Amino acid sequence: MSANVESMFYVRKTPWHGLGTRVMEAPNSEDALVLAGLNWNVVQEPIYTQEEELIDGYKANVRDSDRSVLGVVTDRYKIVQNREAFAFTDELLGEGVRYETAGSLQGGRKVWLLAHMPHEYIISGERISPYLLFSNAHDGSGAIKVVMTPIRVVCQNTLNLALATAKRSWAMNHTGNIEGKMKEAKDTLFLAERYMDELGKEFELLRKKKLTDKQVMEYIEVLLPIEKGSTPQQAKNMKRLQEDMKIRYFDAPDLQDVGNNAYRFINAVSDFATHAQPLRKTTKYRETLFARTVEGNPLIDKAYKMVSAA
Repeated sequence: MSANVESMFYVRKTPWHGLGTRVMEAPNSEDALVLAGLNWNVVQEPIYTQEEELIDGYKANVRDSDRSVLGVVTDRYKIVQNREAFAFTDELLGEGVRYETAGSLQGGRKVWLLAHMPHEYIISGERISPYLLFSNAHDGSGAIKVVMTPIRVVCQNTLNLALATAKRSWAMNHTGNIEGKMKEAKDTLFLAERYMDELGKEFELLRKKKLTDKQVMEYIEVLLPIEKGSTPQQAKNMKRLQEDMKIRYFDAPDLQDVGNNAYRFINAVSDFATHAQPLRKTTKYRETLFARTVEGNPLIDKAYKMVSAA
């Protein structure tokens, strides 16, 4: 299945893979849980050998709705149910929180939800609407992660810039005092005001870095290089991608009034990374693209570091 999406919902704008249930208004947590197909629980059950001998120290995480095994974990693993994830986000963001997307990946092994933060910010003339991303792995493969990410409303680009001084993420393992750890998360994530202040300063610095058309063309060729030894078809394909990114920088209507600067370039790269069509729609490409739209994108990071060093 594309992007390993098992089930999900989204508000208005259809995601690149075209999967999920479309709704016109962002739902509350109770409705979002059902729309996302996350209204199930994980139960832990003992594991036995074929000779019915108990395997000490390990449990199977099993989905109660269809008895599918999501993963094998140690007996120290503590479950955080999907309902608890929504309850955590509700409590963190306060009354009236609304959800933009949520869903299940890899047959329920991984789940996520994306919720609107309660306030919008105007930074350097741009309306920034921060979102809170909660991701969880029921198969024991990863930690619980909570990330605050800014979304540029006019084109829905994520700009996860590497701001070392801005605390905007938090993670915890599925062991120990889960309740106490989630209380700690609230303290970390409530540093949102500081993050937005730092983000505003970073945007302003990017705006002040003027770029010539020649520089932009050179940067695009660095980001999307035609490798030595490429076949004529590979070179042609890469040229097509380069042209796509150029159009997003020079011709995008929502960037016309931004000026010729690094901020405009980062937005164009972000738009390309989020929405560009692949040369070959392989399963690996879909998985990688989906992960990048949720957790950050190496192409955007590389572009940011490149213009920052200029």
